[in-house]
Amino acid sequence: MSLTRNTEAAASRTANSSALEALTRAGFIGYGILHLLFAWLALQIAFGTASDDGDQAGALRTLAEQPLGKVLVITVGVGLLAMGIWQVLEAAVGHRAEQGRDRIAERVLSGGRAVMYLWFAWTALQVFQNASESSADKQEALSAKLMESTGGQWLVGLAGVVVVGIGAGMIFYGVTKRFEKRLKTGEMDARTRTLARRLGMVGYTAKGAALAVAGVLVVSAAVTYDPEKARGLDAALHTLREQAYGQLLLIVVALGLAAFGLYCFLQSRYRKV
Repeated sequence: MSLTRNTEAAASRTANSSALEALTRAGFIGYGILHLLFAWLALQIAFGTASDDGDQAGALRTLAEQPLGKVLVITVGVGLLAMGIWQVLEAAVGHRAEQGRDRIAERVLSGGRAVMYLWFAWTALQVFQNASESSADKQEALSAKLMESTGGQWLVGLAGVVVVGIGAGMIFYGVTKRFEKRLKTGEMDARTRTLARRLGMVGYTAKGAALAVAGVLVVSAAVTYDPEKARGLDAALHTLREQAYGQLLLIVVALGLAAFGLYCFLQSRYRKV
């Protein structure tokens, strides 16, 4: 057996580990809590009372401030780490039910999810160690530094276009109910399946809309040479707040993010892992 096949076999055994599955399912619960706190921060922005960044890093810092918060943060971080490892393995040897280009596309998406989950796990570790800076400030500083270099504005603009694409993809994913094929719908009763469908549609659409707005702002930052616009989801939520009927729009987005958090709880039980 070749080295490649040995590696794939080892990765497959790891992916099928019951311990990794248990940690991953626990990770979905932590991811759900993270989005419920994110929704709470969005509501605070809507009513002008936010005390932290309106993004996942701000949500982790909010969690850390609660009784036993540090323990909860590191617990969420371990679950997110497990989710990241799971998606790394899926990117490497997973999605065998798909064929050809479909499998390649799914593996690429798993790679993207792995980066996201591992980044959140790292952020959780930084929050636990009291070393987490404002993620919005970091994004603004990075954008400013990039725009000072040759071709930097183009790179920032391209990053914004990618984020817009991810947001649009999440909206499409939610509206078309593509997420259902990742669930063990055969184990659900009719009521649970309807609930999962509604929470998934609303949750993915709201999260995708927030990301799309964030991406548009990054593109705008590159075009106008204004790094202050490139502050990620925090800037997106504040920008929504400033629009006509902005408070209402932001409340709707917050409710959608909360729906995604609740959907994550269902994924902890019914997601195919």
